[in-house]
Amino acid sequence: MEVVSNRERFGSPFLRFILSGGIAAAVNILSRVALSQLLSYSVAIVIAYLIGMTTAYMLMKRFVFEDSGKTVTQEYIRFGIVNIVALIQVWLVSIFLVHWIFPALEFQWHAETVAHVIGVVSPVVTSYAAHKYFTFASVAE
Repeated sequence: MEVVSNRERFGSPFLRFILSGGIAAAVNILSRVALSQLLSYSVAIVIAYLIGMTTAYMLMKRFVFEDSGKTVTQEYIRFGIVNIVALIQVWLVSIFLVHWIFPALEFQWHAETVAHVIGVVSPVVTSYAAHKYFTFASVAE
């Protein structure tokens, strides 16, 4: 009987990346909604992103990418670098939508949450490639 690893159980690495990222995105968005009760929308996006990023790192290390041979610290720093770039993209897309595009379209239905969801989804493909070839790339490569 063949033993199936956690990584293989849910299909291709990209599919596992999407699933892990989806869970982390939900954590990110729910954190932003909660934090928005205490903080401004803009600040809540940044803090929620960090919470979601840490969730994503743990899930991706466990279920998506093979062992890189790097220390957790090295990987997390690289993960953070990739995510700083993605955070800028998420923040810009979210703010642009909620302050300029949605008002121009007279879109008001949960505008901040819809803008934030679109922002969180926007860097999926580039983040996968960056994590595959930079964050979790084997030290032998």
